[in-house]
Order: sequence, then structure tokens, then C-alpha cells
Amino acid sequence: MPVNNKITFQFISEPSDVNFGGKVHGGIVMKWIDQTAYTCARNWSENYCVTVYVGGIRFYKPISIGEVIKINAYVIYTGTTSIHIAVDVYARKFGDTDFEKKTHCVIVFVAVDENGKPIDVKKWTPKTEKELKLAEYAEKLVLLREEINEEMKPFFDEFISDE
Repeated sequence: MPVNNKITFQFISEPSDVNFGGKVHGGIVMKWIDQTAYTCARNWSENYCVTVYVGGIRFYKPISIGEVIKINAYVIYTGTTSIHIAVDVYARKFGDTDFEKKTHCVIVFVAVDENGKPIDVKKWTPKTEKELKLAEYAEKLVLLREEINEEMKPFFDEFISDE
């Protein structure tokens, strides 16, 4: 069976997902994102994966309790051991036919062996114009993360040494 680089989850938001404002709690949405993205990364790598980065999470609009949720996760870039997954969260009311985009982010996973050591993943190659643009987007995010890490390094070192 060929390995797919995309996965979609659909379900209904539940009353237990509510925050104090009466909408779905952002932490619940982040959990859904991680679960869907993990499944996509695991399918691609065919190995256990760990989350190493969640970035640029953008909540566009709140999600209401009782809405139909659709989460699309798809591979947009692979490194030697990493798999970059873009995730889009959509919601719709039961009476509606169209989903509305509510959230977007990129999650990076690393495939690991039974000892937790990173292992190589097969390369993902973009085939369409949209996939090429997504791969370029992921590569830009890699560079931005490197810049941010370098910029923040003195603060991380200072924070750790103060403990």
C-alpha cells in the first residue's frame, strides 16, 4: 500500500472542549492539531515520531461547540530525519455545507528508533505548483527558526544558568 502524505480527521466538537468564553479551548485545538499531524508524520515515516517544533500557530476565528471539525495535515518538507507537516483546521455548523478555515500551523516531527535516536526518513518531493510553494514556505520557516534560535540563545543560556 503506498504511503500517503496527507490525512484528514473529522469529528464534532464536544461540550467538554469549551473554554470560559463558551467556545472551543485553544489548547484543545492544539491537541487535535498534534494528533492529526502525528498521524500524518507516522504514516509518512512508518516509524514512531516526536514533536520537536510547533510554529506559527494562527487562530483565525473561534470554533463553537457542536460544530463539525475537519483537520487536514500534509507533508510539506522533509529533512534527513525531520518531517514538516502543515495543518489546517476547519469548522462548519451542521446546517452548512462549506467549511471555514479556523486555524493554521506547521509542526515538525523527527522520526526516532526504539532508543529515541533520530532515524532517516524518506524524502518527500513536491509534484504540483502548490506543493512546490509549500516546500519553499517550509524552507523559509527553517531559516527563520535558525535565526530566532541564534537570537534567543543568550537568553536561553542565561535562563538556564540562573536556576
